[in-house]
Amino acid sequence: MERITERAVLFGGVYNNHLALEALLADAPTRARDIFCLGDVGAFGPHPDRSVDLLREAGVPIVQGNYDRSVGLRRGDCACGYTDPRDNRFAALSYAYTFRKTSERNKDFLAGLPDGIRLRGPRGERILLCHGSPRRQNEFLWESLSPDPFLARLLGDAGCDVLAVTHTGIPWKRRLAGGRFVVNVGAIGRPANDGKTHVWYAVLDLSGEEPDAAFLPLPYDHERLAAEMRAEKIVEPFVETVETGWWTTCLEILPSKERAAGRY
Repeated sequence: MERITERAVLFGGVYNNHLALEALLADAPTRARDIFCLGDVGAFGPHPDRSVDLLREAGVPIVQGNYDRSVGLRRGDCACGYTDPRDNRFAALSYAYTFRKTSERNKDFLAGLPDGIRLRGPRGERILLCHGSPRRQNEFLWESLSPDPFLARLLGDAGCDVLAVTHTGIPWKRRLAGGRFVVNVGAIGRPANDGKTHVWYAVLDLSGEEPDAAFLPLPYDHERLAAEMRAEKIVEPFVETVETGWWTTCLEILPSKERAAGRY
């Protein structure tokens, strides 16, 4: 039987940011009873086992992201979906660190995560939580490249009324005809390329006449995270993003509208 939820905290892209995750786990229970992680526990940050262990200890249901699958199945790359050589070079550095530092126990755990979680709303709304999209774990659903007819077909093919995803790292939401709804919950692992040092998570609300979501800022000790990253000899461009709020890597995948909103 599918779990029924009226209000749920949704977050994705932990990216080894155990400090932001700790902050979220402290704040989330004040927002909703149900809490879900939409995947990619590992990536840019330090000490990957800390984030996995926090989620396991808290009992948070996790959707398998592309990072989780690759690490869990002991694959050679993150299968992030990048196409540009520069993006792939930085992705390879990030993945090599995370893979090397993740315990065998946690690799086995990540390998067994589901690629989607289905819920029901209070009025029978069919809710699907996935990582990239219902079609592909590493598909980027950008706001500027996701017209309503495309999203409506995506929901129809997936058999859901409400779709929640992550993977892009930038939050957005869209209400469609017929009470259907799409939300990209962003990422808590690094800033949303907005010049802010806090990160974002979402609260999905099904208590009203139509589904909605609120994006909440999540402050955390980003200076401590930057220090830990440097101590682990993680490449400086990743640290710079944590300190400034602007992406310095994995930029070539950004559509022109989303890239224009950043610094680089």
